[in-house]
Amino acid sequence: MKGSTEAPEIADRLATRAADRARPRTRLPAWVGRPGTRGWVWLLSVLCLALTGVLFAVTGSAIARARDGLDVIGRGEGPKVVATADLYFALSDMDAQMADVLLMGSDHSLGDGREAALVRYEQRRSDATDALLHAAQLAEGDTAEEENVRAVMEEMNRYENLVAQARLLSDEAGHPAGSPPEEVVGLYRQAGELMRRDLLPKAYNLTLDSGATVRSTYQENSSAASVGTALVAGAATALLAALLALQLFLRTRFRRRYNLPLAAATIGVLALGLGAVGMLEQQAALLRTAKVEGLDSVLALSRARAISTGMNADQSRWLMDPGRAEIYEQNFLEDAQRVVFLVPDSGGVPGDLEDYTAEAAEAVPDHTAYPGQLLGLLGQEIRAGGVEGREQVQRRALRDYSAYLHADQEMRNLVEEEGIGAAIDARMAGEESVEEHFGRYERSLVQLTALHINTFDTAVADARAGLRGWDAVLLGACLGFGALVVLGVRPRLAEYR
Repeated sequence: MKGSTEAPEIADRLATRAADRARPRTRLPAWVGRPGTRGWVWLLSVLCLALTGVLFAVTGSAIARARDGLDVIGRGEGPKVVATADLYFALSDMDAQMADVLLMGSDHSLGDGREAALVRYEQRRSDATDALLHAAQLAEGDTAEEENVRAVMEEMNRYENLVAQARLLSDEAGHPAGSPPEEVVGLYRQAGELMRRDLLPKAYNLTLDSGATVRSTYQENSSAASVGTALVAGAATALLAALLALQLFLRTRFRRRYNLPLAAATIGVLALGLGAVGMLEQQAALLRTAKVEGLDSVLALSRARAISTGMNADQSRWLMDPGRAEIYEQNFLEDAQRVVFLVPDSGGVPGDLEDYTAEAAEAVPDHTAYPGQLLGLLGQEIRAGGVEGREQVQRRALRDYSAYLHADQEMRNLVEEEGIGAAIDARMAGEESVEEHFGRYERSLVQLTALHINTFDTAVADARAGLRGWDAVLLGACLGFGALVVLGVRPRLAEYR
């Protein structure tokens, strides 16, 4: 009975096995039969190619951003800052020359002479017109800036009409030096107020607009450069890790010690990553040099020169318009403090021109040993120091500025001691005149400004040279990396065909 019961069970099992053998089977991919080797090769290869694309994208974006920032500072708003700063000086010097012309009256031989002053006036007028045209070209498309340029042109025409009338009346009167008719003084008062209160501030607004764009572009570019450099470094590091992982996998699974194409790609990525990061850091440093040591200093020194020229004009106004002498002297002091603001170690700021002149002389022997603080446009530039050649010019500019103030004080003392005629001679005649001292001081400012302009031009040129060819290098390198990855894994994948 037991044998008869087991026989059907054995028969059922045999039938089930036969049915399983007869059932059709699904054929799986070859690489599934192995321990995932082919799949891992594909995955790591695709990852390397994708990261190569990421490296190309982030590096290209960082290079484009650096180029855009350089174009704004080197070709757009940066040159506009210089052009409008030239405008501010040209207008200020126009006014100073006309003040000298009216002060001389019929005595045409004072200083460099009346004709020389008129020639310089016309030259500055031409410079101002050229600067306005340049500013108008650079402002094209910007409605607000175009309106500002138009307003400066209109105010300049009004000023020229007023001084032309004053000059005509002065010539007709034939008055001696320092004694122009009241009508001439009245017209020039209007012209001087127009220049000081309307024309110069509007001209400087053009510079401020351009300077604001430069600052915002620089700040944005600096932030973007930091982010871009970090992204490039991250993308290059990720690609290196993927390439090393792929080589390690191939070496472990295929017993191959070296894979020359992948090794070459790894070395190339390392070189490109380090080169790109270094280039971007250098671009950031050069842009900072162009902005901070170039444009910022050029703007400050150009304005200091223009304000100093206005101080020179205030001396002529002080001599020819005694009714407002106190106002002009106060204007002179305020402008002097804008150029070099002195804060003695005692904490008190000089309250009058004589005290200010004496305090300025304290800083001349060695401004680094001056116990107080040097602020203002020129003061901050001098305090910042610089390379050896620049520091020598800074020291000379401060000495010449102090000598100019001393000569001004002596001229003012002569009015009380010997009269207006002696003061006019002290201002305009002789090798030690106020005009001669101002000329030396102005030449120092011009030389110092030229050094910063050269710094700006050199930094911009170096930055452009540093970016040159990077687009082609980046494209060629990334295509090469992709090709090396394919060459490196193709023989291994071929083994699975």
